[in-house]
Amino acid sequence: MRRKDRATTIEEARILLETAQYGVLSMASLDGSPHGIPLNFAFDGDCIFFHCALEGKKIDLLSVNGKVSFCVVGKTEVLPEKFGTKYESVVAAGIVEELFDEEKRAGLVLLVRKYSPDYFTQGLEYIDGFFDKTKVFRVRLESITGKARR
Repeated sequence: MRRKDRATTIEEARILLETAQYGVLSMASLDGSPHGIPLNFAFDGDCIFFHCALEGKKIDLLSVNGKVSFCVVGKTEVLPEKFGTKYESVVAAGIVEELFDEEKRAGLVLLVRKYSPDYFTQGLEYIDGFFDKTKVFRVRLESITGKARR
């Protein structure tokens, strides 16, 4: 990180990962070019969880190279008079793996808990109805870097 004075603590970075509404998963395409996709996610400890359809470009890319980067941006405020921006962000990297059975269910439960906490019971029923129609992945994070201008 070039601007070390803007580095956040690891705890601040983890809080942003817990509270951010969405993030961007970046992968390498088959020809080596970058490919990023925004997605909903849940963060639990040192892992990010996300779900997707049973097939698609994301799955194709992850099956070739499981090394990923994940970025979230929190609050921002453009400061036109200072030609700058207040911001908070996290960039994390790790290895992705597909989950099955109880680990898959646990990942889906984390997503329901995050995005539909007031409908948790209905969310569990929803998981049962779509369990075989979705894939769930976990990214075991190897690095987390937070940065902010406040």
